[in-house]
Order: sequence, then C-alpha cells, then structure tokens
Amino acid sequence: MKADTHPAYQEVNVTCSCGNNFKTSSTYAKDEMHIEVCSECHPFYTGKQKVLDSAGQIEKFNKRFGGKK
Repeated sequence: MKADTHPAYQEVNVTCSCGNNFKTSSTYAKDEMHIEVCSECHPFYTGKQKVLDSAGQIEKFNKRFGGKK
C-alpha cells in the first residue's frame, strides 16, 4: 500500500440545529460540524414519521394487482 494516501481521521464535535451535541470520528477537516437533522429530531428515528398517500397509489395498486396470485 502507498503511504499517506488516506485522509486524516479525527474526532469531531457535531452540533444539530435541535441542540443535540455528540462526538464522532470523521475525515472532516474542521473540529466542529453543524448539521440540520440528527437521530434525536429526525421523524424516522423519533417514530413521528407520517406516510402521505395523496394520490391513493396504494389503493390503485391493490385494485389492479391485489387479486392476482
């Protein structure tokens, strides 16, 4: 393997817009990273995610292919 081909891997302080702070390892060049969404505030992880079926796609699919085996 060639020497010095990989970027530096360091510990980074991450701050979310919701106020959550945590540390992680990254190749990010700076010591601090600001993000908009984290696992504390993202709807998928909090269980508050809503599935929107505005066009009724699921019903259309079941109507067309629901009876076939």
